[in-house]
Amino acid sequence: MTRPVKLLWYLTAPDGPYPWAEEGRWQTGFEHLEQLAKTIDKLGFYGALLGSSTYESLAVAAAMIPATERMKFLVAQHPGELSPAVLAKYAQTFDHFSKGRLLFNVVNGNDAGLAALGVHYPHDERYEFSFEYWDAFRKVYAGDRSGYEGNFVRLAPRAEGGAPMGVWAGPYQRAGVPLWGAGTSAPGVAHSVKLLDTYLSFANTPPLLGDKFRRVGAEAEKIGRKLQYGTRLQVVVRETEEEAWAYAEWLLQRSSVEHALRSIRMRLPPGETIETYRSPDPQVQRNIDIVKSGRLPSARDLEVYPNVWVGPAWFGFDIMGPGAGTTLVGSAQNVAARIREYAEQGTDAFILSGFPLISEAHRVAELLFPLLDLDHGFEVPSLRVAGPRAVPSGERALEQAPA
Repeated sequence: MTRPVKLLWYLTAPDGPYPWAEEGRWQTGFEHLEQLAKTIDKLGFYGALLGSSTYESLAVAAAMIPATERMKFLVAQHPGELSPAVLAKYAQTFDHFSKGRLLFNVVNGNDAGLAALGVHYPHDERYEFSFEYWDAFRKVYAGDRSGYEGNFVRLAPRAEGGAPMGVWAGPYQRAGVPLWGAGTSAPGVAHSVKLLDTYLSFANTPPLLGDKFRRVGAEAEKIGRKLQYGTRLQVVVRETEEEAWAYAEWLLQRSSVEHALRSIRMRLPPGETIETYRSPDPQVQRNIDIVKSGRLPSARDLEVYPNVWVGPAWFGFDIMGPGAGTTLVGSAQNVAARIREYAEQGTDAFILSGFPLISEAHRVAELLFPLLDLDHGFEVPSLRVAGPRAVPSGERALEQAPA
């Protein structure tokens, strides 16, 4: 039996055909984000990730409520940006207005980034703080007014008077706002299995990602918990393999050797340089050598597993191995087969993106949705058409840079 999956899209700025390069990036604003949200909702995606970007994610999500009906908003949130009690009231409000469509992506960030937000804890303590923060958030969201006494988080008891303006809305989602998030270090995994509902990881090959999920699942079982699992992938899907790989090659040629060199250096082990490092993977080493010679590998040279590509993307150029920028490339049949393979290895949810975001969302919905067993909680519309692919109204205009 095919394992059902959830497919989410990406709702953020900027956009463009190849936004990792300045010349391929659009500077978008509210109108474009609203059109993107309407598209995600209309096509039947389970929801969308609102990652950290130019605009505050929770504010963007709230602004999109009246433009949408059923999509869920997976909002990236660092602990400590707001009091957990304030965030709980925001969440209650959002859920009442959206009819329970809020999810949080728990982001623990890094030392420098959190310090800039006023959170000053070393790596391991950061996870302890994060657990208390979200524990307090959940209790307040659920309507608990008794306060919270932790090592890092302290909330005084809250009274509610008889006046309507003194009473909070209370929870809309009776089980609480679902928390999604990641954590690969030992403290990160311990934090994840105690706290999260859905554990996220950047993609790898299906077997290696499945191994990681099974390791995390074993830790969750030790404390009597069972998690869902999700991953993050870019996608280039077309009618045929030839079309998809031709487009991947076009994207690769929009990048530069300098971009590839920077990406390699960012992933080198401590103490290594691009001149001294030797990868244990012969394919990776061949690609490094090609870049060192002043050229880029071909698109097919960067395929590390059937239809799994480590070429350039907004989220990275993963020459050193799968990571934030990993992309599924191929025909609808083959990309669907890879998604099913990831699902068989334990992946329940896929946060996908392709650029430009609106036109590629149409392609994914038209080509992939009919080939997968979708667990979206509603009937997903069928967009299959006979003959050449239909271009949605207004798509050609949206392929141009917004005014």
